[in-house]
Amino acid sequence: MDFWTMPRWSPYLVGAGIGVLSWLSFLLSNKPIGCSTAFAKTSGMIERIFRGAVVEEKEYYRKVSLTVDWQWMLVVGVVIGAFLSALLSGSLKMEWVPGRFESTFGYAPILRWVIAVIGGFLMGFGSRWANGCTSGHGISGTLQMAVSSWIAAISFFIGGIAVAMLIFRVIAG
Repeated sequence: MDFWTMPRWSPYLVGAGIGVLSWLSFLLSNKPIGCSTAFAKTSGMIERIFRGAVVEEKEYYRKVSLTVDWQWMLVVGVVIGAFLSALLSGSLKMEWVPGRFESTFGYAPILRWVIAVIGGFLMGFGSRWANGCTSGHGISGTLQMAVSSWIAAISFFIGGIAVAMLIFRVIAG
């Protein structure tokens, strides 16, 4: 099977690739891999369109400049790469409600979107509160043996398992 059209890649190969990418990011830029800052920057850039330069006076944006940098482009690359991977593997399909959600909660696009928006808000809030996201803490922070990142990564797994059990066993059961 052609490597580029495979629907799933080996997690070991992908993990090694992410590890090499992490080394390169430290070697070339002295910065860790992370995604949540790119989303915060995007929010600030959009706000700057409507409110002007006053946005850059906010304490957070004095530390994190509102520029398109390599980390911001990494997030763009992840989105484009995921799209191309799904397209090339033939697994791209447009659906309002995924099958697992439909079998559990019924076909309700509005409910699915409301839950997705709430989940996205909570993820963004949590990543800002934890001062990093799953890639920042789970990949870069644990790579650096940062205790706070190990606590965050363990908490991500515990929280994810607990919520999945709640949704698919208690609520839907």
